[in-house]
Amino acid sequence: MSRVFAKAYDPKTVEGRIYRAWERSGFFNPDRLPRRSALSEAKGPSASKPFTIIMPPPNANGALHIGHAVFVTLQDIMIRFWRMRGRKALWLPGADHAGFETQVVFDKKLEKEGRSRADVPRDQLYQEMLAFTLENKKVMEAQLRKLGASCDWSRNKFTLDPDIVKIVTDTFVKLYQDGLLYRGERIVNWCVKHQTTLSDLEIKYEERQDPLYYITYGPLTLATVRPETKFGDTAVAVHPRDKRYRQYIGKDIEIETLIGPAKIKVITDAAVDPKFGTGVIKVTPAHDPADFEIGRRHNLEVRSVIGKDGRLNEKTGPYAGLKVMEARKKVAEDMEKRGLLVKVEPGYTHNVAVCYKCGELVEPLVMPQWFLKMTEPPKPGTNSHDRTKLSHRRSLRDMAVEAVKSGKIRIIPKRYEKVFFHWMANLRDWNISRQIVWGIRTPAWFRGDELYVGRTAPKGSGWIQDLDVLDTWFSSGQWPYATLMASRSNQPPATSNQQTKTKNQKLKTDFDTFYPTDVMETGYDILFFWVARMIMLGLYATGKVPFRTVYLHGLVRDKDRQKMSKSKGNVIDPLGVAELYGTDAVRMALVIGNTAGNDIIISEEKIRGYRNFVNKLWNIQRFITLKVAPRLRSGINIAHSREDKLRLAELAALVKLVTTDIEHFRFHHAAEALYHYVWHTFADKIIESAKPRLASGVLKDRLAARSLLVEIHSTLLKLLHPFMPFITEELWADLRAAKAANAAKGTKGLLMVEPWPHG
Repeated sequence: MSRVFAKAYDPKTVEGRIYRAWERSGFFNPDRLPRRSALSEAKGPSASKPFTIIMPPPNANGALHIGHAVFVTLQDIMIRFWRMRGRKALWLPGADHAGFETQVVFDKKLEKEGRSRADVPRDQLYQEMLAFTLENKKVMEAQLRKLGASCDWSRNKFTLDPDIVKIVTDTFVKLYQDGLLYRGERIVNWCVKHQTTLSDLEIKYEERQDPLYYITYGPLTLATVRPETKFGDTAVAVHPRDKRYRQYIGKDIEIETLIGPAKIKVITDAAVDPKFGTGVIKVTPAHDPADFEIGRRHNLEVRSVIGKDGRLNEKTGPYAGLKVMEARKKVAEDMEKRGLLVKVEPGYTHNVAVCYKCGELVEPLVMPQWFLKMTEPPKPGTNSHDRTKLSHRRSLRDMAVEAVKSGKIRIIPKRYEKVFFHWMANLRDWNISRQIVWGIRTPAWFRGDELYVGRTAPKGSGWIQDLDVLDTWFSSGQWPYATLMASRSNQPPATSNQQTKTKNQKLKTDFDTFYPTDVMETGYDILFFWVARMIMLGLYATGKVPFRTVYLHGLVRDKDRQKMSKSKGNVIDPLGVAELYGTDAVRMALVIGNTAGNDIIISEEKIRGYRNFVNKLWNIQRFITLKVAPRLRSGINIAHSREDKLRLAELAALVKLVTTDIEHFRFHHAAEALYHYVWHTFADKIIESAKPRLASGVLKDRLAARSLLVEIHSTLLKLLHPFMPFITEELWADLRAAKAANAAKGTKGLLMVEPWPHG
């Protein structure tokens, strides 16, 4: 009896052993793959065309969730498929320090320990967070292995690796030299709780109902939701064509405030909605994004009256020190006492900005920040990019839009191209400053009013480095080219002649071989957060697109189509269910029914169902190993019947279908086709019809039946391997042993590098 089938399949005893065998083989490394090339006319590993995926780096601040299992499964399918097709397949793994996200997690850790970030010296805090992150990174990498990720661990990168940091900071410097980076007093999204700015993409808008206050401003009446910011008003505005207020336009009006009389100018601006309230608005450039833009157009004073702590400042007189909502209530009460409050309309519905992490209201504040120009070309006369040759002098936005419009980058599903273009059309300059400790320090130095931008401080004393760190999306936006520039080929050392020849040449990096990458597979929810930034920064830094295809998967939802969350109690731990049902069952459950750009429905019941499919494969092999394979003899001509030939043609069609589906990113369709063929065609029909032939007294019938079953089963194991790598690898080893078969040359008997079947 075969060793595999001494007892029922137990993934707990198999998966770890199989993964260790994969790692020992060295075949995760594309430089060590067997010497064959199924797709090229030339022979040898050098002729094999690369296929490259750069792993979206999971945040190294906690355990993997079910969404991570989705990307692991889909990317591993592609890598295993193209590896078996003879491509020089590289899947480069990594982890993200995840600046703001990690600091939020670490703050909670400190809180549990009875400590606060404010009480820990900056350098000590950084080192504690580094130790915390590196420990989590180890756990996360073990989990990726558990999920079957066949990535090249010898090339594993971290966003805080010194070579990555160097590339990121060099890009910052080059952007500054090209006039695309500037430091300016601009209105930003400020999270009071986390004490940092947020990009426009890190805020959410929630529909809320608030009172609408009608306030007397001299001869005018205006409506506002925020009476507490009136101390920062530097104008009132009306629409240019609003005839109601023509007599006041361009004049100063006298108003009564809660801290004394004042004069304020009436201006016109097309941004004013004549139908809102009375058609008159107060302009507070320091505390409203729209008002800030109005203020820039009219050169208005920017008067800040709210501090970073979310409290009114000394410019507000007796209201100083009050939190925003406290001040709002108090100001409204006092205005009513003074006869300045005309009326209050309750239940005014509007959208408000909140922090995407804590859900607290975001406070618009004006402060100095670093901004990246998205819609302006580099300044004339700069030549800092030898690699890019930016003679076209196009903006970051225009380069990215052209790359997608021209087809240099395709987005799957295609409907997301419209979403991409819409977002790009409404770009604003990108705030890349963050007021946190954890991350890459901005390579900028101050000495009084002097500013120097460079990786290291300039000569002379008194220079102090900017305390801000770079937005994580700025550093991870450089991930595809930075990882490959920082990674060197693992090819064997050159001969002495080669060494002489290349003595004065630049050492070859993976960038030269594997860039541009083939596929960026990620969730549709970060198309703007990350994908668009990678396209822009990749084109800027290298002159090439960072990837040729963007494949977007959806969010994972429960069987009731509810978003998974701890509060709802519907979260599925991918490692937990993998422990119960096996990784292969989890992977199949995540693939079947998973179409590009659509949300994924998953449940424990679904995973349990695919465990049954794993067991079905096991039982099929049990039958073939015990009843068929040992009785095969070499050197005998097999005379297949007409029915056998039809079955083999049917198998060839299946091979062609699965191959085409994977090539065209229809993973769900390929997996479903294999599932139904194995269960309903192979098991229910072909094997059952073969049983009488296996018992036949005619030798040629027995041999033909045995050959047919083994041929189909062997092919199915290859086709299923990208989807279900563990059980197929285990069954392949047993089948080879039962047949006393030889593996393909150089494969060490592993299915993962066996040639893909031909249709």
